[in-house]
Amino acid sequence: MKIGNLEWDGNIALAPMAGVADRAFRELCAGFGASYVVSEMVSSKGLHYSDRKSAELMELSAAERPAGIQLFGDDPAVMAEAARRAMDFAPDVIDINMGCPAPKVNSSGGGASLMKDPALCARIVEAVANAVPVPVTVKLRKGWDEHSVNGIEVAQLCEAAGAQAITIHGRTRAQMYAPAADWDYIARLKRSVGIPVIGNGDIFTPEDAANMLEQTGCDAVMIGRGACGNPWIFQRARAWIREHRMLPEPGPAERMRVMCRHVEQICRLRGESHGMREARKHAAWYVRGLKGAAGFRREAGELCTLEQLYRLAARVILANEDHAE
Repeated sequence: MKIGNLEWDGNIALAPMAGVADRAFRELCAGFGASYVVSEMVSSKGLHYSDRKSAELMELSAAERPAGIQLFGDDPAVMAEAARRAMDFAPDVIDINMGCPAPKVNSSGGGASLMKDPALCARIVEAVANAVPVPVTVKLRKGWDEHSVNGIEVAQLCEAAGAQAITIHGRTRAQMYAPAADWDYIARLKRSVGIPVIGNGDIFTPEDAANMLEQTGCDAVMIGRGACGNPWIFQRARAWIREHRMLPEPGPAERMRVMCRHVEQICRLRGESHGMREARKHAAWYVRGLKGAAGFRREAGELCTLEQLYRLAARVILANEDHAE
């Protein structure tokens, strides 16, 4: 996989999920074989006003590279300035968010709402591409709603404006995350442009990743929700795609070991008090599908200390010892 002058080893990327794909999670997924990761989306206006939180979102480590920083906003000049500031963190790619369905982002003119104005999409790409020395990519959806399915048009305009890859989520903004992603549309978009295309939407198993590559002809796949509580999906998908070898899913003890390692890193980076609040949703995802999961998820929602996490992990393993490795 090659984007501009950047080459990846493999073709499975981690999606830039707000509130989820922080540095700790990106490092974990990279360690499990994610070929490429992207930061949580960063507000271009926040950077313009030197917002500390926006700067924190852009911190990248050697353990997660190659890595991109994703920006959102609707003003070409402000986006270009934000991209220049982002270069202080040495990203390998600047990614432009044109696909986020969140009402708060769309009400400010960013995210998927940009697709209502294809010409503005192109101006933003051109401004950002002229501002930075690294490849510029775009993440978008099929369109705003069923009356405005214009992802192919937007992708072509972005390519002409200087984008060096497109990530396409196979749903409109109105559809949010249901019904099933339209992989046929991803295939059509892939055929319509000359730059790499990364397919996104409904990849929850190694077979899903392989099937999207085969059915759409896309150059890579990007996994979002399917990686939550399941970072080993990258390792398993790589083995399936490269060798047609299905690695077993980890047992309860391994799941809990990874969960604890993940949360420990969150706490190292953010402090235990804040880190444990962030960890609650991750812990709930890690116990999904295990015996006693409903009760364990409730416990996960009240975690405040690492010691509580360790006790929860021990109880999960005990309750599932008949499924132990």
